[in-house]
Amino acid sequence: MSREQQAVARARKAFETGRSKPLEYRICQLKNLQRLFTERQKEIVDAIKKDLNKSEQGAQLYETLGLEGEIGLALRKLKEWAAPRSVEKNLLTLSDTVYIQPEPLGVVLIIGAWNYPWAVTIQPLVGAIAAGNAAVVKPSEVCVHTAKVMEDLLPLYIDKELYPVVTGGVTETQELLRQRFDHIFYTGNSTVGKIIMEAAAKNLTPVTLELGGKSPCYIDKNCDISIACRRVTWGKYTNCGQTCIAPDYILCEPSIQDRVIEEVKKSIKEFYTDNPKTCPDYGRIINQHHFKRVMKLLSDSTIAAGGQNDESDCYIAPTVLRDVKPEANVMQEEIFGPVLPILTVSGLDEAIKFINKREKPLALYVFSPDEKLINKVRDETSSGGMVANDCLVHFSISSLPFGGVGNSGMGSYHGKFSFDQLSHMRSCLIKQLKMEGVNSMRYPPHTAKKLGWARFFILKTVDFGWMKKMLVFAMLAVVAAVVIQNYLS
Repeated sequence: MSREQQAVARARKAFETGRSKPLEYRICQLKNLQRLFTERQKEIVDAIKKDLNKSEQGAQLYETLGLEGEIGLALRKLKEWAAPRSVEKNLLTLSDTVYIQPEPLGVVLIIGAWNYPWAVTIQPLVGAIAAGNAAVVKPSEVCVHTAKVMEDLLPLYIDKELYPVVTGGVTETQELLRQRFDHIFYTGNSTVGKIIMEAAAKNLTPVTLELGGKSPCYIDKNCDISIACRRVTWGKYTNCGQTCIAPDYILCEPSIQDRVIEEVKKSIKEFYTDNPKTCPDYGRIINQHHFKRVMKLLSDSTIAAGGQNDESDCYIAPTVLRDVKPEANVMQEEIFGPVLPILTVSGLDEAIKFINKREKPLALYVFSPDEKLINKVRDETSSGGMVANDCLVHFSISSLPFGGVGNSGMGSYHGKFSFDQLSHMRSCLIKQLKMEGVNSMRYPPHTAKKLGWARFFILKTVDFGWMKKMLVFAMLAVVAAVVIQNYLS
């Protein structure tokens, strides 16, 4: 039996003991995970620095801070999330107890990504633990140091049988995908997403695919271009452009292209100094393979700013391309690097047509002071998420579901959405062995009269919220009447 098979078998055996199901156990595991980020912050940050050249503050801001918030939210809300959820009844089930009971799916496979190796691997794990599942954690092999730290630290803080860590590359991932899981959660690109989905189909395993794509950014000529470009610059060049929801390209009218370029250049200088290569807040491309891929995308476009590079250091300066054509190399795939193409369009209508001709993106950004324009973009396009007048920040809000649509993914997570995504919503109806006369309408022989009664009882729903309000109102009326009566007497 392979190492991967053994890990899955142990997780399955541990889950079948039932120990992951009690809320007290889930809370204990989440608190232990919370403690990991308090006690081992330095080891986590150092590994991220080695893999992605992120500063200590940057690593905490973009990796661990959100996880601490996610764990804290789960601890506060878990009892509420896991409680039975009441539903409307029809008259036929008026005396029955009807509810939805969230229950664990079983063993979940979590395949993380390398660009935010802790955030996008551990956040689904928080949801899996909260929902009462076992989970096999597969960190990305591209972040060698982070994967090793994750492999070493997680078993010291959380149940190593229920939540084993499996490291390795393509071979190990393929072996994991041959095993049977109850859910697979993958973060990465659409090419691998299709492979994941194909493997999952053999066992009818449901999947959550957090993919990516070319997230467009439309800048309205009437907006505050300086502020817009400052926010786009932050969103684009954070983590050296290696962010799945980074603005991939700008759409704007020709009249403001030069201004956009100048404002982006100003913001690059403000954020990363005159020499980003020496700036501790500016990252590096993850490896030379991706360095060469990104550099190849520049070959047929005009560089308006940046372009400096050093293959030995996997360094590519924050780069802006002007007058980019739709058929250019840089427009044929998700860039995932510090390169910002600008394409000119005649106006909003052409921008919307351009966006809609392509695959649905993970995120869509629009900068404008005009609410009608923003609503037009929202109503006439489709994307995983939409943000007006900023970038990336929707990822930080746990009350918003984060996920793609179409080619950019399926399923969503964050906060309660993680819990729901990794739970089975079990329909429950508890009936008493009484009032059998009510059921006579469903038993043969079937007649028109019975059908009429069935139509009334089944199609008529009961609004208990309204009934409760009326009951409260009636009680208040009675109390008021008694008070008035006593006062008058």
